[in-house]
Amino acid sequence: MGSLFDGIGGFPLAAIRNGITPVWASEIEPFPIEVTMTHFPDMAHVGDITKLKGAELPPVDIICGGSPCQDCSVASGTRAGLQGARSGLFFEQIRITKELRDADILRGRSGQSVRPRYFCWENVMGVFSSGTPHGEDFRIVLESIARLHCPTVSIPRPYPWGWKPAGAIRMGDAFSLAWRGFFAEYWTLAQRRHRILLVADLGGSSAEKILFDYCGLSGDLASGEGTWQAVAESVRHCFTDTSWLDWLAGRQRENGAV
Repeated sequence: MGSLFDGIGGFPLAAIRNGITPVWASEIEPFPIEVTMTHFPDMAHVGDITKLKGAELPPVDIICGGSPCQDCSVASGTRAGLQGARSGLFFEQIRITKELRDADILRGRSGQSVRPRYFCWENVMGVFSSGTPHGEDFRIVLESIARLHCPTVSIPRPYPWGWKPAGAIRMGDAFSLAWRGFFAEYWTLAQRRHRILLVADLGGSSAEKILFDYCGLSGDLASGEGTWQAVAESVRHCFTDTSWLDWLAGRQRENGAV
């Protein structure tokens, strides 16, 4: 796994807890680098994201990043969105991912073997409403990621309803993307932090299963029975529009998780 905008190593920590090796990380702030060097001594630090060349980085199966959120946040004074100097660094994650994949294709890889296959992105839920017209930034995020698979694809805006807190895109069996809102107060953190987590499978159809399959969270499919229902119901009161939860329940029933 490669981690961009690494901070104090949230993605690497999740990786090692799930049997994934963090290979390298990009961060520029000295203190977070010291933290991750202490906790992940075998992880290489590759420096400033704007100076990286994807073709020269060690290939990884997963690329993760939580690009700066300040310009997309509702707390921002200007809400410059992806046009801002900080939140606009999201496009560096896209560039590096494309360069990594192009280099792997030149090595002779194809299809699902092209690395990185998985793309993870985290940000504030303000990206659902930032940009001009309203919500344009998230459309650009989706389209930019989808174009890693199909350079000519266009992603429409969800007129007139706005972006839902969960959703998915699929292009046959060769590309899939899913996003979901997380509410920290329901995940044992005593803070009201609302975030988007997005997962894309750049070579297959597994994104929805990765992000929406609640069963077996403990590692035991049997003990996971009913987990997704409990989580869904626990957050239902947080939304004025709960249709996405009903959609999720339908998908779980289709997959036999009843």
